[in-house]
Amino acid sequence: MRFLSVLVLAAAGSAAFAADAKFALTGENTKVEFTGTKKDGKHDGGFKTLVGSVTVPGDDPTKATIEVTIDTDSLYSDNPGLTAHLKNKDFFDVKTNKTSTFKSTKIEKGKDGYTVTGDLTLNGKTKSISFPAKIDTKSGLTLNAAFKIDRTEFGMSYGAGKVDNDVALRVDVKAKK
Repeated sequence: MRFLSVLVLAAAGSAAFAADAKFALTGENTKVEFTGTKKDGKHDGGFKTLVGSVTVPGDDPTKATIEVTIDTDSLYSDNPGLTAHLKNKDFFDVKTNKTSTFKSTKIEKGKDGYTVTGDLTLNGKTKSISFPAKIDTKSGLTLNAAFKIDRTEFGMSYGAGKVDNDVALRVDVKAKK
């Protein structure tokens, strides 16, 4: 009987230990892409280099924490001239703002997925943002989100009236433990 009690306690301890899943985020398993629009078209781009983590306690995405740091100089677009312009002071100012970060503050379950809220630091300015996301932790971590931010809230006002303020962002994560 004593052996059975020790076995049950050991199993419970192992389950608690294994309950937290930590997923490393890299440019290989995480895509952060954007689309900027203007009256006569659009441009797509993204970031190649990032590091971060998602920690999911007890397989409950509402208790997860997300932290990501993006190397802003890894920015790319569908046009080399635009890429250079996006890196200068009119937009990301990558010489001054070497990284952008996102740190979640809350994740809530909804009927169609989750709402992730957190602090986005972009171009040296930090704002709280919320966005819808699909999150699955059953076999690794899959997170998909598509939403818009207002670039002018982050000090990017170049091209006012010619370049749309709203920029579409897409985040796709496929990470293993």
